[in-house]
Amino acid sequence: MLPHDRSSFTQGLELADGTLYEGTGTYGGSRMRATDPATGAVHREDRLPPELFGEGITVEGDRIWQLTWQEGVAIERDRASLRELRRVGYTGEGWGLCHDGARLVMSDGSSRLTFRDPATFAPTGEVTVRAGGEEVGDLNELECAGGHVWANVWHTDQILRIDPATGQATAVVDASGLLSPQERAGADVLNGIAAVPGTDEFLITGKYWPHLYRVRFAPA
Repeated sequence: MLPHDRSSFTQGLELADGTLYEGTGTYGGSRMRATDPATGAVHREDRLPPELFGEGITVEGDRIWQLTWQEGVAIERDRASLRELRRVGYTGEGWGLCHDGARLVMSDGSSRLTFRDPATFAPTGEVTVRAGGEEVGDLNELECAGGHVWANVWHTDQILRIDPATGQATAVVDASGLLSPQERAGADVLNGIAAVPGTDEFLITGKYWPHLYRVRFAPA
């Protein structure tokens, strides 16, 4: 277990070069943070204007993209300072975001993943996510790792491993039981997946959770 700010309504999580980047939500409380994953110490922080509800984030080179929920705005930030550089509009809601090395992958709360150009944020394609032949909606925070897209499913303790070429869910992670009953009482949903570079491990957390958990996804 690692420390996590329990006041954080976690929307996006990514680990890069030893720094944990976290985007949080709520109107008037949305932030973009760079923290020390071992201690939880905040290195840098930028607050969003109160009219913007922050959502998923991803690191792309020396930039960070941050989504907003219903405002139709993606914010491009300087990674070193977290300073806002520009805003780009998009249609629909913004939920989760990750970068697979060549393109951005975005969720909007439906069963659809949209691929986007990392320089312009323009859509370049999409895929519908299915498990067992059925569409899976409520796709939330995303992480691109190992050629897969990992996705939290809102209001569940499940994380899907998705083949981005087909949209097929190739595994389902059961992440239940991490919080004690006392911790669960003050927490919201599981939401936050960050691959640990150079390993097969991940950091996972949730909205208003007191901890980050370093885990390895193993067959049942």
